[in-house]
Amino acid sequence: MQDKENVSKENIPEKLSQRLQWLKSPKFYRSKEAVAFYIISHDRPGLLMEYTSKIFDNGGNITFLHSYKEFDETAHTEIEIENIKDSGKLEKELKNIKGVIGVEKVPLFSEVYGKRVIVLGGGAQVAQVALGAITEADRHNIRGEQVSVDTSPVVGEQKIAEAVSAVARLHRASILVLAGSIMGGEIAKAVKELREKAGIPVISLNMAGSVTKEADLVVTDPVQAGVISVMIISSTAKFDLEQTYKKRF
Repeated sequence: MQDKENVSKENIPEKLSQRLQWLKSPKFYRSKEAVAFYIISHDRPGLLMEYTSKIFDNGGNITFLHSYKEFDETAHTEIEIENIKDSGKLEKELKNIKGVIGVEKVPLFSEVYGKRVIVLGGGAQVAQVALGAITEADRHNIRGEQVSVDTSPVVGEQKIAEAVSAVARLHRASILVLAGSIMGGEIAKAVKELREKAGIPVISLNMAGSVTKEADLVVTDPVQAGVISVMIISSTAKFDLEQTYKKRF
């Protein structure tokens, strides 16, 4: 039995194995001393350049940046930075930038929402997967972990394939669960590319189509799939995807 397990582990893509180790380690939540600032300002060209210039001058390294314009024409930006020795000094400098309305020091997104389970597919199956994932996440979050669940009922091969590809661009996306009755073609190609590029683990329900061949784990019961998705990424759970890689439940 041990030999079979070793063979299974050797077949796991390196990037997937590295991501699983990172998800299980405390580094996911805070790899280095880091701070986050939420900045509201009057929108104008060059704002981001001025923010990043101040951060660079203070020796900081940006690890996450999210910026958007609101309905009232104000620009909202959240920046996570590591290696800042004097965050108070940087905060004052950001406040002094022309047009800035306010700067607030906030917790990192990883500390608030933590690891993200992404569930895509048919509405009824998505709801059942979410039920299992939310129930299991609640148990881990009570113990001090942070796991959140994002769901989206998506219809159509092309739209699902686009949604799968977009998971690689989602901040803190930790695992993907595909829930439906049939998935293949472009969706299977998107799953393969997601695993190769980002190493994000993929669970598939046991359904018709070629997606089950590309998934890292196939689970028949949608509620159980949701539970397992949280256990795979949790640092306190014992479930090991490397021991069950490419198996069906």
